[in-house]
Amino acid sequence: LPGNPPVQTKKALKQRFLKLLPCCRPKSIPSLSESKAVLVSATLSSPGFLADSVEDEFELSTVCHRPEGLEQLQEQTKFTRKELQVLYRGFKNECPSGIVNEENFKQIYSQFFPQGDSSTYATFLFNAFDTDHDGSVSFEDFVSGLSTILRGTIDDRLNWAFNLYDLNKDGCITKEEMLDIMKSIYDMMGKYTYPAMREEAPREHVENFFQKMDRNKDGVVTIEEFLESCQKDENIMRSMQLFDSVI
Repeated sequence: LPGNPPVQTKKALKQRFLKLLPCCRPKSIPSLSESKAVLVSATLSSPGFLADSVEDEFELSTVCHRPEGLEQLQEQTKFTRKELQVLYRGFKNECPSGIVNEENFKQIYSQFFPQGDSSTYATFLFNAFDTDHDGSVSFEDFVSGLSTILRGTIDDRLNWAFNLYDLNKDGCITKEEMLDIMKSIYDMMGKYTYPAMREEAPREHVENFFQKMDRNKDGVVTIEEFLESCQKDENIMRSMQLFDSVI
């Protein structure tokens, strides 16, 4: 949202999105079609949580955090039972304890940006997923955020993005906050890109953002200004719609 990247195909976006999300890497999360045989043979009506076998029950008994019941997560998110099972298998492969802390989150995220430093941006993203601010992201936190991003309304998705940019969670975005976000993105992309990124580019990007979003010119962007500006921007609306049917 800070800029207007070129529109990508749904397939390309899906591959990139799943790679960027910690605990949801392609090697850990097969497609729904690839998982069909596993899911059909699973005991889908088993009591408890997402366990489909004795082995799963044993693994769940050893984790630090047991997620909520499957039915409850279905009610709280817009994922189906099968989708939640597939997502949980991937999450547990990366996070056997059932939760991921900030350092682990940053470590996982850094694997996809070896040419740059993604630690600061990963911290911002971690804080957006850690909605109860307890210093960890559980499976519930993860699928709740993912459900909003992928299956939420346009307003849901824009509100989630606003929360990501509102670093101190005071209800408005300042130039300093947006500059921190932009610097973290440029750091993540690396210094050896082609064409080379200019040092003043992040600040210029922030000025463009505020020129578009700060409608009353008071130096901050409120959620109302953010929503109104984004909804009038065809490029942003098109990028929001690309998330439809990613999973």
